[in-house]
Amino acid sequence: MLEDAGTWELVDLPAGANLVGSKWVFWVKKDAAGQVIRFKACLVAQGFSQVPGVDYFNTFAPVAKLASIRTVLTMAAKLDFELHQIDIKNAYLNGELTENENIFMKQPPSYPAPNSSRKVCHLLKTLYGLKQSGRRWYQKLVEILVKCLEFVRSDMDQAVFYHHGGHNGHATIIVVVHVDDCTIAASTLALIIAFKHQISEHVEITDLGELHWLLGIEIKCDRECQTIHLSQHSYIDSIITQYNFQDLKPVSTPMETSTRLSTSQAPATTLEIAKMHDVPYLEAVGSLMYASLGTCPDTSFAVQTISRFSKNPGLMHWDAVK
Repeated sequence: MLEDAGTWELVDLPAGANLVGSKWVFWVKKDAAGQVIRFKACLVAQGFSQVPGVDYFNTFAPVAKLASIRTVLTMAAKLDFELHQIDIKNAYLNGELTENENIFMKQPPSYPAPNSSRKVCHLLKTLYGLKQSGRRWYQKLVEILVKCLEFVRSDMDQAVFYHHGGHNGHATIIVVVHVDDCTIAASTLALIIAFKHQISEHVEITDLGELHWLLGIEIKCDRECQTIHLSQHSYIDSIITQYNFQDLKPVSTPMETSTRLSTSQAPATTLEIAKMHDVPYLEAVGSLMYASLGTCPDTSFAVQTISRFSKNPGLMHWDAVK
């Protein structure tokens, strides 16, 4: 894929140029039930060695808010829209670097080009790990959707695109983008099929069919009852296992009503500081935040409360997290 995309050209490293490292990253992709469906390998650039103002400039890139995703799903349930999903293959490889971004990277570990082992990669396309990759891919996607396919970008969420057509605008299609995951809601199946064909002319996609799984959220549609159910059961099970909370007893409320947390409960003695040294407080709070924003709004107050003590948490705060 890297070779087909023309990601780099081999050159001699210019004198004084910054050289960015590269490495392989391996991971597994799972489905809604937590079953492994694919083993993946990715070559990434070690972006931490990039120099600001030299190797990169702006880095921000919008992704769809969870609130936007829920809003579109609500509309789909109410209006009986079709819901499908596609995945953009190697999305970042479609982003193009500007002429001001001259980035030189080490060749892939264990895969030097024949007779060119001393040369380096002059990047022409963005690569996972680069500071500006997300931004360049988003700009490429906007170019495809807005300029080529004549979609309109939402003013409220710049990762939501829509198109009205047909008589009285009844032919409606909405695309919600989260990096390389595209959720498609449309008034007819023909619109979705046409959209998949059109976008595949610009980027390579994986057609995932009807929407069942998105960002760790399981989605079940009942079109007869006009309802859509969202569940993070698999995600919550995984974080409970990650923090070894399998043996904790469940309670009916996210936080004890009598709990009073304050900064005075921060570690004060050497023993307390030692006990909290290896406690993954920030990671656990972040995991809870994603569940709270996704499908568990009833935990919002409790999560907001424990997040206030992230700088110097104590044992009482950690008990509240549990």
